[in-house]
Amino acid sequence: MEFNAKEQLPGLIDWMRTQMAACGGKTAVVGISGGKDSSVVAALCVEALGKERVLGVLLPKGEQFDINVSQALVAHLGIRNYTINIKDCYDGLVNELNAQLGEQNIQPQTITNLPARLRMAATYAVAQSNNGRVANTCNLSEDWVGYATRYGDGAGDFSPLSRLTVQEVKAIGRELGLTAMFVDK
Repeated sequence: MEFNAKEQLPGLIDWMRTQMAACGGKTAVVGISGGKDSSVVAALCVEALGKERVLGVLLPKGEQFDINVSQALVAHLGIRNYTINIKDCYDGLVNELNAQLGEQNIQPQTITNLPARLRMAATYAVAQSNNGRVANTCNLSEDWVGYATRYGDGAGDFSPLSRLTVQEVKAIGRELGLTAMFVDK
């Protein structure tokens, strides 16, 4: 059966409203990377809850060459947003890990996954400070192949894309009126 975004969208929107009501959140908080998944989740949250109940968190680690896409998305959706640079936090933790464990004992995967975990910690801090609930941005394709960081981008209070493949996520994004800049990245 072919996926029909127009037909699937109302059920997804209703499910999101139910999830937010069940977890008692007033605000959906989305970590905005500028990629398709966070863009579509943010747009879904706006559709389900209204832009006044959605908050975006931009989380660069130092300079982010493509942060303009994230900034364009929050402007396009008209949502409140914060930019929290995790560079100092990341550098401080890596320095402490090196001092305590020894640089040679730090696994490359530790360094790879650390930014995602710090980003999620910051996203939860913003959510807790705004009576918010974090929207997970992983899709079915990523979950299926294990392309998510545990306690990082794989975390969240509800997961709107968890049953959607990459192509279905893109179709939902287009149905929501997102341009290629947000859907195809």
